Amino acid sequence: MTEGKNVLVIGGGRGIGRAVCMRCAGDGCHVIVNYRSNTAAAETTIKAIIDAGGSAELCRFDIVNSDETFRTLGELLAGRVVDALVLCAGIRRDELLVFMPEEQWDAVLDTNLKSFHRIVKPVVKEMLLRHSGRIVVVSSTSGQTGLPGQVHYSAAKAGLIGAVKALSLECAKRNVLVNAVAPGFITTDMTEDVHTADVVKRIPLGRFGTAEEVASVVSFLLSDDASYLTGQVLAVNGGIYM
Repeated sequence: MTEGKNVLVIGGGRGIGRAVCMRCAGDGCHVIVNYRSNTAAAETTIKAIIDAGGSAELCRFDIVNSDETFRTLGELLAGRVVDALVLCAGIRRDELLVFMPEEQWDAVLDTNLKSFHRIVKPVVKEMLLRHSGRIVVVSSTSGQTGLPGQVHYSAAKAGLIGAVKALSLECAKRNVLVNAVAPGFITTDMTEDVHTADVVKRIPLGRFGTAEEVASVVSFLLSDDASYLTGQVLAVNGGIYM
């Protein structure tokens, strides 16, 4: 993205979100780092950006809380332009559907999918009025192919892909581009409990990906080089399709 633009990264404190923040700052953007509760992790992200010569600030709100999300975003948008929005926040709560309590289903769907409406609605409204903006959503290979123990997670991530495709059609005539990336197995704290040796055998490239590799694709989608891409899902998965 053009140097000096403002990028709001939802879930920027850790993992892929942190890598996206670092990459966007390295591209010359001012990064607004959203987080929910892990202040130490978010401050670590900010410090890393500033130490590297970048520009960033914190923006705390819980994306599951509608009132808090709308209020905070309203205040943010009243004071500045958000040129790009990247949604990285998400949770995993793996369980076979037959054993899954409804509250576990609700928690994953609320955080990973329902929050899309809360976050994107106020931001995209301003983008449409300006006839300019980029939105990138982090989905998952699980949302493209499904995965045992992740019926709720797969449903949410597949829902994000559908939302991206539909929203891109609503926004294209006003030059607001909406795309998704679908990471496979990426080395972050969310995959610490995955049996790496078993999974690697199924990945054609023979390894887990890195958060930085996902961030590089996000950076491309925010760049002028991606000015004719909208409604697309770019898989960053080492060639694996479950």
